[in-house]
Amino acid sequence: MTFLLKQKNWLVLSLGMLVIFVGAWHLLTAGSAGRGLPGPLPVAKTAKELLLNPFYDKGPNDKGVGILTLYSIGRLILGFGGGVMVAIIFGVIFGLNNTIYKAVNPYIQILKSISPIAWMPLLLYSVKHSGVTALLVVFMASLWPTLANTSFGVSNIKKDYINVSKILQLNWFNRLFRVILPAAGPTIVAGMRISMGSAWVAIVPAEALLGSFGLGYFVWNEWNNLSLTSVIFAILLIGLVGVVIDIVLNKIAKRIAYAD
Repeated sequence: MTFLLKQKNWLVLSLGMLVIFVGAWHLLTAGSAGRGLPGPLPVAKTAKELLLNPFYDKGPNDKGVGILTLYSIGRLILGFGGGVMVAIIFGVIFGLNNTIYKAVNPYIQILKSISPIAWMPLLLYSVKHSGVTALLVVFMASLWPTLANTSFGVSNIKKDYINVSKILQLNWFNRLFRVILPAAGPTIVAGMRISMGSAWVAIVPAEALLGSFGLGYFVWNEWNNLSLTSVIFAILLIGLVGVVIDIVLNKIAKRIAYAD
């Protein structure tokens, strides 16, 4: 173990952990076919069947897992995009005015702590459409972390940057895009990564409870069919998609990272 860590052979170590986990899973579920949780082999068989034809469409209640994944990702992009856009606009406004920032910050902290799922009954009652409600849940999940980080990042920009922009007589537009946003960029992107994680976590229960097409719908539908192998496959798929999304956002963050 020490040798592997010294050599930074993290990949071998990580694969070793995976083998131990799958082996323990197999041993704990062996001999309980049809009576308990399915083991890795039945789950792998189900995964193969679902992935062989992921984009089939046999009607409203029978769509391939690829189509349902695209529904969830599309809903995530729309809700996250809208939430982040609103959060950055208001975050900059709050961050540039210390009095407003101090006044609204307690409310941001309170609202940030509320699960977006808790808003779902009120949203559903208001808009009376399950698809729009699921989208608004993602919007709510995306809003607060980015808003809080943007306000904090903008309010803590070095005063020297602002003073230099005034000396250079930059207009408000140039000051925003050439000084304020680049200086607060790392903090804003950190908030966006938290927002993306919150939105992806919220999207599954929202789709499951509202019956909107997506991976959450797939999980709940397979549970109703008592297909635990499909449920476990969907859980693993949700985790993998979340990792891919985070990697993409991390790549974007590195490209726009700002250094003194």
